[in-house]
Amino acid sequence: MLADALLGSFPTEQVPPSSSIKFPDGADFRIEIPSVEGPKVLAAVVKEAEHYGVTVNRVSQGSGAMLHTESELKEMSRIASDAGLEISLFIGPREEWGVSAMSRGPEGAALGGSVRGMRQLRYAVEDSLRAIECGIRGLLIADLGLLQILQDARNAGNIPADVVFKVSVLKAPSNPATLKVLEALGGDTVNLPTDLTLNELHEMRSVTNLPLDLYVEAPDNLGGVVRGNEIADLVAAASPLYVKFGLRNSRGLYPSGLHLDAEATIIAREKVRRASIALEWLKRDGRELVQSMPGAEGLGIPQL
Repeated sequence: MLADALLGSFPTEQVPPSSSIKFPDGADFRIEIPSVEGPKVLAAVVKEAEHYGVTVNRVSQGSGAMLHTESELKEMSRIASDAGLEISLFIGPREEWGVSAMSRGPEGAALGGSVRGMRQLRYAVEDSLRAIECGIRGLLIADLGLLQILQDARNAGNIPADVVFKVSVLKAPSNPATLKVLEALGGDTVNLPTDLTLNELHEMRSVTNLPLDLYVEAPDNLGGVVRGNEIADLVAAASPLYVKFGLRNSRGLYPSGLHLDAEATIIAREKVRRASIALEWLKRDGRELVQSMPGAEGLGIPQL
């Protein structure tokens, strides 16, 4: 790169070795658009991706599968199946929307994605089964006990083997030992903290072959990092990597619904635009890092 030549008199940047691990299709990275809150927003993401020539491999959603009608879940499944992308829906209920006062206190935020008591746990299992019945094959999970229960159910053949368990950023591991715990509990892909350095990413990659999920742009409540220009370095250090595009300086959307459709749609469209900019940076970098194509092996593509 010309920039390296212009900086020739300065010390060489110390970067970790590149990962040699790949997705099952041989790719290094996949693009994820989070907070795709319903079929209208999903359709807008697919259309915007076509406009910019961006392949979106996965969308995720934070309001929860429980806040969609069955017909909406089936419509999302159809749209995603046609586009060859995975939908990962948050499984609820969760404490911060229930009766828990502590989860909404300054010291209780860590409880936010948890499932409280046997009553919520029963609803969460039912929420998972309902989503799967509607074709969904990606579940976004923030409760460790729920993750273990669903993993046991999958191992026993009580839910389909192709369902993908994605560990929420609300349970993001800050060290490799915790990452190994999440893998042992059944996580198939794991969200990392948004602010990891390249060397910290390398440390995480060194203990697992699982796909890792990383916001290269994060909403303000997750740190507000904007580092799409670093996409090549991030992918090289942590491949196979789900590269996520949140949006800084944007309103929160959870729980979403008809009253927020217009805002949710325009925010999601901008995330696709941000992804297109990052891909320009990737091309400029010159490294031959490969993105998965639609329908790639290992994606939790809905089954109708």
